[in-house]
Amino acid sequence: MTAPRTVTVQTIDQGDVTIAEPSWCAGHDGDAPQLLSDTGHLGTEHRAVFGGDELAFAALSQDPFAVHSDRSVGVLVEMGHLARALSPAELDAVAAVLAEYAGTLRHLARHLGALRAGGGR
Repeated sequence: MTAPRTVTVQTIDQGDVTIAEPSWCAGHDGDAPQLLSDTGHLGTEHRAVFGGDELAFAALSQDPFAVHSDRSVGVLVEMGHLARALSPAELDAVAAVLAEYAGTLRHLARHLGALRAGGGR
């Protein structure tokens, strides 16, 4: 069995803090100091893009020191800012991007289910 991964993050309120880092975390290099309660983990980013505009973003995430929200592993989902009139061809292209992205979200749902069943690491 391998030793658990850890990372030391700089916080504004607690100084340097060493925390357990889940295997799916994409790292903390270059993160600006923040409050401990705002320190969290973010996995590989999955983006849906059309014509240079981000339609959606998703990544495994966990905020182990959150004060007012769930501390368990979840998937952060953000919907993009495409706001323009589209031609029929562009609309079909957006639909194709979103249909493919639905598969990505389903994959993340299965991964999240497995992580939660195994304790979130």
